[in-house]
Amino acid sequence: MTFNWEAFATAEPDLAATVEKRFGAFTHHVLATLRKDGSPRTTGLEVRFLNGELWLGMMPNSLKALDLRRDPRFALQANPGAGGEMPDGDVRIAGRAIEVRDPATVARYTDEVDPPDPDTFHLFRTELTEVVRTSIEEGKYLAVQLWRPGAGVRTTRRT
Repeated sequence: MTFNWEAFATAEPDLAATVEKRFGAFTHHVLATLRKDGSPRTTGLEVRFLNGELWLGMMPNSLKALDLRRDPRFALQANPGAGGEMPDGDVRIAGRAIEVRDPATVARYTDEVDPPDPDTFHLFRTELTEVVRTSIEEGKYLAVQLWRPGAGVRTTRRT
């Protein structure tokens, strides 16, 4: 079962709105990919929520793009911002990144985003396997909202 951003947002609109708001608060976020030897690589990345998809755009032949071509699994962490305040919590998304080479789809994306090198950049759409929001509730509970395809959101709280 695969879920793109639109399917997730339809199934869980409140969590999706919170996640988009957190990613929208800052430009740069952290992407984790897998190197050839299986060890993790973390790099900065800009993301876009457009036309029902979560898009990852990358410079030509960047190591993260080459990692995703080899192994599409990724984890994406929203920038926490300065200080310890995160009123909307900490959010993470995991899934698979599928490179898009269809000229019409790439052209629609470049028309809206205007990437620095529109003729040679890598564009990936995402298939979600997990969305997580961690926050503090009532000043004392650590609340973790976990969504996986077909399971809905499960919330756990602990002190």
